[in-house]
Amino acid sequence: MKKIALLSTLLVSLSMLFIPSANAQWGNILKALKGDTTKAKSADTTTQTQRNNSNQTAPASSEISLGIKEALSNGLQQSIQSLAKTDGFLGNQAVKILLPPQVQKAESALKAIGLSSVSDQLVTRMNRAAESAVKEAGPVFVNALKELTVKDASNILLSGKEDAATNYFKTQTSEELTSKFKPIVIQNLEKLDVAKYWTDVASGYNKIPLVKDKMETDLNSYVTQKAIDGLFHQVAEQELKIRNNLGGSRTTSLLQKVFGYADEKKE
Repeated sequence: MKKIALLSTLLVSLSMLFIPSANAQWGNILKALKGDTTKAKSADTTTQTQRNNSNQTAPASSEISLGIKEALSNGLQQSIQSLAKTDGFLGNQAVKILLPPQVQKAESALKAIGLSSVSDQLVTRMNRAAESAVKEAGPVFVNALKELTVKDASNILLSGKEDAATNYFKTQTSEELTSKFKPIVIQNLEKLDVAKYWTDVASGYNKIPLVKDKMETDLNSYVTQKAIDGLFHQVAEQELKIRNNLGGSRTTSLLQKVFGYADEKKE
């Protein structure tokens, strides 16, 4: 128990050290994105001459592109920051990483054989690994934003789907996120001696009478995928806010113009 308490305290301390650097990294990313979108805006030779009966002007194609990128960069930043802090995963019931389904089904049996506390510690360590890994999402997302075309932006804005941007990023970044997250998950799980806890839980589960579906899950892959799933859950929440202007999330005139135009198209 002393070892567990010491490891937990150490991890919290390390996490607090990493958060400022993650924020600084995102600040550099936003600067790069701002420069990229400024170039895109100046390169756009399309002038908006079409008039809309209900509006004085509809947004130009460059404005739609810039508006989508601004909304996404804000949402992505908030999503990463909310998850990369201590208890970002563990304290959020919507994204908290739990033991695999077959183990959850046998939770009462695990308690009966004295593995309840070990299971709790394993859950904590899986979520801590995810909190460390998610810091790597920033550069991956900004690269995807730079690749976003005017056509992509228009399709995202006017698709009629409230998770269109989230789905775009899933398609564009999931493979790279996996390659970035997994080494960090492995490192964290090894550093915190999770393999021992996983072996104890798996062995105990497999010894339960009448269990046919033996536990052979690749823990590293499982935690990596759950971390990615949790990240995109948060991104989808942020997208929903901007699309519905929840809490006044359209904070700039550009966002108001672009997403106001999308609102009119839905009517």
